[in-house]
Amino acid sequence: MATFTDPGSKAANRESGWVNRLFAKETYTPEYQELKFTLHKKLLDRVNLEALSSMASERVRAEIRAAVAKLVEEEKTPLSLVEKDRVIEEILDEVFGLGPLEPLLQDPTISDILVTTPKLVYIERAGKLYRTPVEFKDDAHLLRIIEKVVSRVGRRVDESSPLVDARLPDGSRVNAAIPPVAVDGPLLSIRRFGRDQLKGEDLVKKLAMTEGMLQMLQACVKARLNILICGGTGSGKTTLLNVLSAYIPEDERIVTIEDAAELRLRQTHVARMETRPANVEGQGAIHIRNLVINALRMRPDRIIVGEVRSEEALDMLQAMNTGHDGSLTTVHANSPRDGVSRLEVMVGMANANMHVRSIRQQIASAVDLFVQVARFSDGSRRITHLTEVVGMEGDLITMQDIFVFEKTGVTEQGRVTGRFRATGIRPKFYDRLKACGIQLPASMFQTIVEIG
Repeated sequence: MATFTDPGSKAANRESGWVNRLFAKETYTPEYQELKFTLHKKLLDRVNLEALSSMASERVRAEIRAAVAKLVEEEKTPLSLVEKDRVIEEILDEVFGLGPLEPLLQDPTISDILVTTPKLVYIERAGKLYRTPVEFKDDAHLLRIIEKVVSRVGRRVDESSPLVDARLPDGSRVNAAIPPVAVDGPLLSIRRFGRDQLKGEDLVKKLAMTEGMLQMLQACVKARLNILICGGTGSGKTTLLNVLSAYIPEDERIVTIEDAAELRLRQTHVARMETRPANVEGQGAIHIRNLVINALRMRPDRIIVGEVRSEEALDMLQAMNTGHDGSLTTVHANSPRDGVSRLEVMVGMANANMHVRSIRQQIASAVDLFVQVARFSDGSRRITHLTEVVGMEGDLITMQDIFVFEKTGVTEQGRVTGRFRATGIRPKFYDRLKACGIQLPASMFQTIVEIG
């Protein structure tokens, strides 16, 4: 595992203006932490934050900054001007933001923030994990930050409800686990999304796919094929789902369904829904399956489900089979064939008493294309399979690869090499694309692109 303080990481943070605070590890001593919390407590004793909350945010921050600066000047501990400025900023982060995590949240190059213990905070940048010098004072400090996150979105976390999914105002997805389910203290994970939405051309430049693969995916979306994106955690499923959704025509009504709303569609006519957890009495939960059923009553042209993971798979397949073609969704799976198996299991969870053959017939008639994405050892993410569902042969679903990525090795620098290869098979839905006025060149299905 790489270290967070490598030159490239420092450069990235220097560009975002946070390097001085983030890498000043000497400030994260017990004495410094104690000083900061003493000042924070004195601030709460002196200032009525609730009274200030009705004022304009810039004015509030100025008022609090002045109060903190006065407290710092009164402090007997000798501090340099740089240290005084730093402690003021960090106390402001405690009051208005997420404390020690604020510098990380301000860095646009960070995609994940992972708090394992109060003293172990990791980030993911460009697909690789790095340990940071960021620390919390103790479990209570970390728990207070977690409670601040979940309270903003009307959720709660306590011993009776120790797991929570939430969403920050910028769209970042938050997952928290506290004791008793978290053995060594509170756990916090924040999945962040780039401020600038990626486009299909950006994924081609990043070598996540070839131009031909993008053309085919774009054509499949426009021709209303049902597409299921498969991949592991952090492989880029949601990113690709966002990219593909951009090719849906502007004049169509789109209904999105998610656990925590994170899709950012560019179209105007988008109806967004997200699940709701149970209340304190364990009542009132609204699951994805409820929302999928409700979406069918909302006159959708397209239904996009952020991720199917349970019995809602049956309702999604039935929707795809009853006129709601052009739907998109994702599933955790390691291969297209594994994706089929996962769908079988999830449909079985719906207690529909369906025979396995009937389930497979539903899948074969509903899903047109599996798109497999994967994250490699160098942090790169690529589409590894574009696999068409052909139909049924006996009791088995037949599939054929149209494009594949074949890994060939790893360079001395750790970069994965390989090639995108068209299998030479023209997809069965090729004629369906032509009927929609979309003509793909036959040469596209004969290409090989080396990644070195």
